[in-house]
Amino acid sequence: MTGTLVLAGGEEFGGRMREVDERAMRAAGGARAVIRVVPTAAAADAGHERAGRAALEWFASLGATDVAIVPVLDRASADDPAVLAPLADADLVYLPGGSPAYLAQALVGSRCAAVLRARYEAGAVLAGSSAGAMLFGEYVYHPETGRTLRGLCMLPNVCIVPHYDRYGQRWIARLRQTLPDALLLGIDERTAALATGDLSRRPWSVAGQGCLTVYRGSIAARYVPGAELRL
Repeated sequence: MTGTLVLAGGEEFGGRMREVDERAMRAAGGARAVIRVVPTAAAADAGHERAGRAALEWFASLGATDVAIVPVLDRASADDPAVLAPLADADLVYLPGGSPAYLAQALVGSRCAAVLRARYEAGAVLAGSSAGAMLFGEYVYHPETGRTLRGLCMLPNVCIVPHYDRYGQRWIARLRQTLPDALLLGIDERTAALATGDLSRRPWSVAGQGCLTVYRGSIAARYVPGAELRL
């Protein structure tokens, strides 16, 4: 059994992603789903408490009854069984935005990463927005340095580019040079790509208010909300 992966391009918890988050909650079991938020990416600039409060308020507004923050704030806490214990029965785990490099360095290869994969294989929903979405690819782009880091590799040979309609598209030229054989997945803000099951075989759907742009080498294809595609 495998779960659902949700990749959002940004603008989480502000009301502009209602359709996507409601779909994620339904896939996780509805209002009674056990929802856990992991604000690691926001801890890079001490924004994790703000991100956590916004998440709690947002999911409560959607009717969720069991929402909690899991304080994975660095590599030490990402390997701490006591910190990770609340993830053991999570139906939906949400990774909000922040620093993609900090997030990758804290989680990749950690006990937390193993728990996330285990929850997905048990049928849970894993959702990420902005940096949180980037983590699920094989490659995580660090725009400040132009380097690419290793991600969780749930999507092999994929680099996820959030905020595509605002500034993410400016990363494409560099990424096509550094990762010429990778699939680049540009996700507009207020938009998400969702798939359930075997991620290499099952179709992805586009939801939200923007579009999804997929680069395969020099060829770019744009998908509107409601469209389906295979990666």
